[in-house]
Amino acid sequence: MAYTTTTTLGDQVTTAFDQVAYFALRSQPLFEMIADVRSTAQSHNGSGVQFTFYADMAQATSALTENSDVTAVALTDSAVTVTLAEYGNAVITTAKVRGTSFLNVDADAANIVGYNMADSLDKIVSDVANAGTNVTYVGQTSRGAITDANNYTAAEGRKAVAQLRTRNAPGWDNGNYVAIIHPDVSYDLRGDTAVTDVIQYQLYQDGAPVRAGSIGTFNGIEYIENPRAGLIADGGTSNVDVYQTLICGRQAIAKAHSRAPGFGPDPSIVFGPVTDSLRRFNPVGWYHLVGYGIFREDCLQRVEASSSIGDNA
Repeated sequence: MAYTTTTTLGDQVTTAFDQVAYFALRSQPLFEMIADVRSTAQSHNGSGVQFTFYADMAQATSALTENSDVTAVALTDSAVTVTLAEYGNAVITTAKVRGTSFLNVDADAANIVGYNMADSLDKIVSDVANAGTNVTYVGQTSRGAITDANNYTAAEGRKAVAQLRTRNAPGWDNGNYVAIIHPDVSYDLRGDTAVTDVIQYQLYQDGAPVRAGSIGTFNGIEYIENPRAGLIADGGTSNVDVYQTLICGRQAIAKAHSRAPGFGPDPSIVFGPVTDSLRRFNPVGWYHLVGYGIFREDCLQRVEASSSIGDNA
């Protein structure tokens, strides 16, 4: 007896396709938020923006002489220049892929380009911020000497707060500083005896920051957990990974951008012109003319450490 089965009807029994596209797992860009200094009174369009600082006068603590004039002192200044640069990326879809794909390739390409825009610019800010010169190596005097035992602790956070406050670095909300901490480093911090209740305390006080990625405020620092925190593979001794926890106050990073027509503080999604003879190629990309730079070095403190769950071999 012959049975009609999925094998005999193999041409019509096929795998179905979900017509919704799924994208790669994505971390939330966040370094842009610490670039809180913006040019507000720019004189003209230029290749960069210069920010000028006045230095305070030295304290005058000696009593005046009744019949003598004071000796005038000169005011001094300094400057930080943030140079603009062009950034961008693009993809081109063909008529054939649009005509044969069961997905909306153009819409999916726009989604991917949009995330690449945020992802790329966040990395640019991260590289600038992590290039600051105020750095502590946990238990060591250099990055290359860090071992697998040199983990981040609450005491390192307290020391960073003391360093920032000594330098008069302004804080963010409620005067607290912000730390961008890698999940591997967060694991060690939350295991520290001094902070075992930080999550519960934060939940009881206000649930919103926890949902936003903050793991709590402790010892003057609001810790934001994100895999975008700096990680230098094999940066320490014996191929130990080195993690960069960036602790910062306001006015640490400056952002400059062109104020010419068609430009602005935010990047643009650009749908390029179709220029081929048969109008088959559709370009889509992003573009930005922007610059980032350290505004006040005194408002940045970086702590480099290993993690007990990191790659330590």
